[in-house]
Amino acid sequence: MKIVDKIDILRSSLEPYSRSEKTIGFVPTMGALHKGHISLIEEAKKKSDFVVCSIFVNPLQFNNTGDFTNYPISLEKDMEMLEKAGCNLLFLPNADTMYQNPVRTKMVFEGLDNVMEGTHRQGHFSGVGIIVAKLFNLVQPDHAFFGQKDLQQFAIIQQMITDLSFPITLHCCSIKRDEDGLAMSSRNRRLDEDQRIIAPKIYESLILTKKMLKKGESVEKSQRAGLSHLDKYKEFETEYLEIVDAATLQPLDSKFEFKKIHKETKIAICVAAKLGEIRLIDNIIID
Repeated sequence: MKIVDKIDILRSSLEPYSRSEKTIGFVPTMGALHKGHISLIEEAKKKSDFVVCSIFVNPLQFNNTGDFTNYPISLEKDMEMLEKAGCNLLFLPNADTMYQNPVRTKMVFEGLDNVMEGTHRQGHFSGVGIIVAKLFNLVQPDHAFFGQKDLQQFAIIQQMITDLSFPITLHCCSIKRDEDGLAMSSRNRRLDEDQRIIAPKIYESLILTKKMLKKGESVEKSQRAGLSHLDKYKEFETEYLEIVDAATLQPLDSKFEFKKIHKETKIAICVAAKLGEIRLIDNIIID
């Protein structure tokens, strides 16, 4: 695995592939890698000839300075995992490399960035859009791979690709979970022993909501059941549990019933909750 930290070296390293019929697969990350990230590398290897991964903790997408400061770093272990998984090139820029001048550009994703995560993390998706656009411009991949856990992020990047005519195929890869159902996340490392025990209740709330919907209960009643499940545990500070159209991320009418929803519509149940200072998100998609 080749490791580069400069833009000119990255471009020169990728030029032979850009000029050939070889395809480039790209997995952007913020490090603190786990099996979920590695599954993206594995998927990229299946669909690409050359796999690039980036590790960069992007300050523009943090609206909480403490969250940015405390974001876990495990670079040596990350590199070992990537090399073992067969990553071909790792791009390791620092903030000065990515942002040589103050960033004055803002991105707005109308209808996608003012619900759920957008409500609780002002400016987050502008920062995501800027860094992903920069990385797409530098790497110029044929395929890019993101995890379903960040479903809203995926929808926003898909919109950006469409609106800005990036010649990239985007892939949404399924969530990887621990045996107790907790979605794998870099932030899980910050959970203490007691928090780690209770964290899977987030996934339980999603499963309960799904069961209620499929049983024929309304969106409103199903949502209330999922929220009530989390409310049983005083350790949680629930920010939202929403039942939305998986494509548009818009909330479904509270009176809708699953059996009356068009069969081609995919429904997503999305949740965000805090355990102490650690904010966790999760979702499931119902076909």
